[in-house]
Order: sequence, then structure tokens, then C-alpha cells
Amino acid sequence: MNNTAPRSSKVVAVTGAGTGIGRATAHAFAAQGAHVIAIGRRGEPLKETAAGHHRITPLPADITGENEPDRIARAVEERHGRLDVLVNNAGIVRSGALGTLTQENVTAQLATNLVAPILLAQATLPLLEASGGAIVNVSTSVGQRAWPGNAVYAATKTALELLTRSWAVELAPRGVRVVAVAPGAIDTPIGEHQGLTPEQRSAVRQWQLAHTPMGRIGRPEEVAWSITQLTAPAASFVTGVVLPVDGGAVVA
Repeated sequence: MNNTAPRSSKVVAVTGAGTGIGRATAHAFAAQGAHVIAIGRRGEPLKETAAGHHRITPLPADITGENEPDRIARAVEERHGRLDVLVNNAGIVRSGALGTLTQENVTAQLATNLVAPILLAQATLPLLEASGGAIVNVSTSVGQRAWPGNAVYAATKTALELLTRSWAVELAPRGVRVVAVAPGAIDTPIGEHQGLTPEQRSAVRQWQLAHTPMGRIGRPEEVAWSITQLTAPAASFVTGVVLPVDGGAVVA
């Protein structure tokens, strides 16, 4: 059986695709007929993402591992022969105010939120250049404001936005667009992955609601919609933009 996608089919790679925004993004692209490589550390959540979606292929990988970005790029090329969209969605939060930070706290966030997207974009660049593709970096709207106790996380995402603008200029002559979305308070399990207690997660939600003019928590599908729209053919003149998807939080 030939698993190679037809040359006319869009191929999308999504990191952090096991839950939340990544899963919703994989589903959104698959619903549009794209072939999706769903990348994540844990195999079981990836299987759940792919369940019932024959266009989604799980690819377990630790994007922070040595040579993993190159392995991911090779896997995409071997299976589909092309890549049209790279979505750098994977991210981790490790809370800590200055004076309490450990080296592991800082380096883990830098490795996942910043270094891995850089190396994965670099590894897949030849494929994206060949297809005239796009890179989507998933940032955070809090990166444009103060976030006491979570400054390292916000700093990694702010750096990702600078990369977005810089790469947009660097890669425009090569036919590759680079954009970012900056989600606000979204209903994802990131708080659970962070190890917060139910009481702590509730306190975070109350803070988020108090700083969101629309007065509600967003859905992963709403962020996924913005990602699919920014990578659609009709958005072919859009690059270097960071789009807030935050219920007005960044302008409040």
C-alpha cells in the first residue's frame, strides 16, 4: 500500500498535538483535507488525536532531544515527500518568581518553548521552501504584558514573536511565510501538566477571567481556526504578523 500523499495534498506538521490547541489544530487541518503529522512526547494522547481521522499520523518524538528535529523532518519527507505548514505549538509552563528559580525550571522552558521551534524550523526549511509553505509559531498574549511568577515562560514566547518577525523578513525572498498566534486564556490541560492543584488552577482561571474583556475562557478550536486561516491561500500576502486570540486581553 502506498502511503505517500498526492503532490497536491497539503501536509501539515503540528507539535504538541496530543492535547489542547495542538489536537484542535490537527483536527481542523484534517477536516480541510490536509495530511497531518501529529507530534508529541506521549504516544497515547497522539493516538487519541488521530482516532477517527485517517489523515492524521501520530509521530511520537521529544522535540528537545538531540537530532530529533532532523528525525522529524526526515519522517515527514519519507512519508509525504513535502511539507506545507509547520505549527510550533508545543510549550511548557514552569512557574517561579525570581529568587525561587532553578536551572531545570529555566532550561526546560527554553528547550521546549524556544530552542526546539528554532531547530525544527531549520530542519524543515528545505521542505517548506520547496512547497512555498508557512511556519506558525504559537505564542501567548501574556508575553506582551507582565506575568509575575511566570516571567520565564512569557519571555520564551516573546522571543518566539521576535523570531516570527525576523524570519518573515529572512524567508520572504525564499517564498516561506512566517506568522504567529498569541492565545490568551484557553481551555487546555496546560495547568494540569504544570502540576497545579485544582485550587491553584481555579485561582489562575479567576485571574484570567478578570483580565479578559470578553469575560470567558477561549476554546482550542478558536485558536485552531486562526491558524488555518493564516495559512490558507487567501492569506498569501500575510507574513510577520502576531495575531492575538485572547478575548481582548492584550488591549485591555
